[in-house]
Amino acid sequence: MRLRRITARRSPVHGMGLFALQPIAAGERVIEYKGEVTSWRRAAARQRADAGHTFVFGLSNGRVIDGSRGGNSARYLNHACAPNCEAIETGDRVFIHALATIAPGEELFINYGLSVDGAVTDDIRAQYACHCGAPACRRTMLGIDGQSL
Repeated sequence: MRLRRITARRSPVHGMGLFALQPIAAGERVIEYKGEVTSWRRAAARQRADAGHTFVFGLSNGRVIDGSRGGNSARYLNHACAPNCEAIETGDRVFIHALATIAPGEELFINYGLSVDGAVTDDIRAQYACHCGAPACRRTMLGIDGQSL
């Protein structure tokens, strides 16, 4: 029997988060980000229709993985400016790997590096405020100057 390595539960950073139940080694694949592969347009229409969080992971080919449709607990990964995990894209699949050793009880984070179209205003910054608490927190989930990292 294989022990569960991660679990989703309430996060002190934001909403739900993913937490280690077992030690996770640096470089180890933790979980695949699952959901329906679709267009940004379709995912955005769903987002307007559904209140609450967005569970969309952008792919380099312009499509997205919509974790709200057939997704798994990976959709609860929160952003941090000093993440302990990274997303590695392979085709239409995204795998989350540990950047550092993660102890049981620690929350798993990735750097969202979000981007927006147009100027980054104070309202936009407020919408994408970061609450990770890292010493070098950028105070935003946006990439540098609103461009993806």
